[in-house]
Amino acid sequence: MATITPTTSLTAESFWQHHNDKRRELVRGEIIEQMPPGGQHGPIQGDIYAALRTWAKERGGYVTLESGFLLSRNPDTLRGPDVSFVRQERIPDAGVPEGFWEQAPDLAVEVVSPNDSAEDIAAKVAEYLSAGTSEVWIALPRTRQIVAHTPDGIGRVFNVGDELTSAELLPGFGLKVATIFQ
Repeated sequence: MATITPTTSLTAESFWQHHNDKRRELVRGEIIEQMPPGGQHGPIQGDIYAALRTWAKERGGYVTLESGFLLSRNPDTLRGPDVSFVRQERIPDAGVPEGFWEQAPDLAVEVVSPNDSAEDIAAKVAEYLSAGTSEVWIALPRTRQIVAHTPDGIGRVFNVGDELTSAELLPGFGLKVATIFQ
């Protein structure tokens, strides 16, 4: 495997060829290594994934875990949201890609881990929305909240007593926030 220094600006294609062995993302051409998530991360990610997958099996679309989405080019930014959803009509004619998606997801979900900074989370939200993502959900285990960000700059907070919904993007979808943070 070729050695690529962190100062080398990479494309998504070269990143796929040389850096597919660890949990990493490509941000403006630079590799960002990520710590493994904390213990609360998996069950939260799994509950959101399961609810979205059940909904998508009936309504259409594709739900995935940690798949790479190319958000921008020159320099390339490639993110792998914890959970993502792509509407049926936006799945490429050739089908779900074997490599990275060459588009933004319609929904990106990030579960905040103890080592995530507020600045990093805000940057991810901005990148997804700038690339065309309709909604970004940020799951906050410490406060037991989900914040749903939309391109209009609004962040809607869903608390433990609420039902997580997205009438426009996911009509008929509902998930009690309390079940996510059990």
